[in-house]
Amino acid sequence: MRVVLMSYGAEGFSDLHGPCVAAGHDPVAYVCATPTGPVTDGVLEQLSPGPDLLFPSSTAGLARALAGYEPDLVVCNGFPWRLSAEVLRVPRLGVLNVHPSLLPRHRGPMPIHWAVRHGDAETGVTVHWMDESFDTGRILVQRGGIALPDDLDGDTVFARVRALSREVLREALGLAADGHAGTAQSPEGATYESVIGPEQAVIDWSTSRRDVHNLVRTFRFGRFPVPGPLAVVDGRWVSVLGSRTEPGDGVRMECADGPLWITEWAPVPARETWFPAG
Repeated sequence: MRVVLMSYGAEGFSDLHGPCVAAGHDPVAYVCATPTGPVTDGVLEQLSPGPDLLFPSSTAGLARALAGYEPDLVVCNGFPWRLSAEVLRVPRLGVLNVHPSLLPRHRGPMPIHWAVRHGDAETGVTVHWMDESFDTGRILVQRGGIALPDDLDGDTVFARVRALSREVLREALGLAADGHAGTAQSPEGATYESVIGPEQAVIDWSTSRRDVHNLVRTFRFGRFPVPGPLAVVDGRWVSVLGSRTEPGDGVRMECADGPLWITEWAPVPARETWFPAG
């Protein structure tokens, strides 16, 4: 098959490129949504030369560019745009998306973070056909088993998600080539969450201790302007880096349903310095 790969940068393209080539398919172009120097350099350094690297500025331009490559299939991994019907109609078979959650749970741009935020015991990877909504298309392959332990390490979780993504994508490519339509997602248990923003980065001690603890765990994945959620501990603003629900070393803080122990933190300026009003 002639396949176009769409992603956010070098790592995402690598996780698509390997399974595609291993399955005997031909990547004819890469589409990146972030035309920055480091991203471009990383893609060119890590992937074999040959396919074009495209940086479209609109979905209309993307549709026109894709049509020129006459793709049988498009595969997305972390591509941040909602694709239009015009784009979805271009490839002969359709567009696949690799989504790091157990759909229909945790649709949206930060599914692993939200799985931790909600206290899920595990996460996984779903490969599904794309439609015009976010992460709602028919499922080709889904596999779980990536544990989210209480003392999770963000780098380890992401590494396991990437490894599983490559594994399930190769299986999904075979199914797509054979014309499998996939299985419709159930409306039961479906959730959609957007980006975790500044309004969720300040601890509210009036919530449950498990809720606060999960917020601290969520920030272990990085990608936030502060290394941990902000709170006043011992009379000063800090970034909370570690917590525990069982008695132990650290500063005891009272939540709505009992104590939580803050085990690691870093001083920060006042909250308004990080998240100014307005």
